[in-house]
Amino acid sequence: MSRTQRLIVVLLLNLGLVVALVVVGITAHSLAVLAEGGDYLLDAAGVAVALLAIRLSKRPASRAGPSPTDMAALVNCGWLLVLEVLVIGAAAERLISRTPEVHGLPVLVVSGVAALIMTVGALVLKADPDADDGDADGRDLSVAAVLLDTVADAAAAAGVAATGGIIVVTGGWYWLDPAMALVIAVVIAYHALALLRKVLARLRSPRAPEPHTPAADPD
Repeated sequence: MSRTQRLIVVLLLNLGLVVALVVVGITAHSLAVLAEGGDYLLDAAGVAVALLAIRLSKRPASRAGPSPTDMAALVNCGWLLVLEVLVIGAAAERLISRTPEVHGLPVLVVSGVAALIMTVGALVLKADPDADDGDADGRDLSVAAVLLDTVADAAAAAGVAATGGIIVVTGGWYWLDPAMALVIAVVIAYHALALLRKVLARLRSPRAPEPHTPAADPD
């Protein structure tokens, strides 16, 4: 499977989950599920940017200007950080004030399904040779950024599903929902900052023109 095909698979998975997560998040009064839905929507946009970067990288490269794939990674990291700041603010507000009743069962079901689907997406992306976000100059960090998003989505969905299960069992503990949203947002923001530093280091360092080869979309 080519890199473009892998990214398209992940794009479709994200779009397929957005509507379900938003609907359940609103009806179940779950901030954590709404955060998942917003994250998946931004991830879909990030994958679209990565696909555009791959297309642009196939054009003859010049010595001036940053790599399109590095710029795609930069955009993805920026979107993630903005979203997580908003989630942290909303979660803190709910924890300080009274957390509304959260319906645990739909949270458990939809987040459990989302965790499984995003795990499949992460495995699809992991097969790409540039999915590792190492510091090697030849790495395509846009793919690493999308993989980070997808792994974070799977982990976040699993955490939200566990929270939904606890709420079902206890018949309360609604504060766990914003608390889980807060923890997830902080963890994702930390890893996004780490990848952002690598992207900025790449953008600051002198780079030779990228060869015009099919390597931008390997099989």
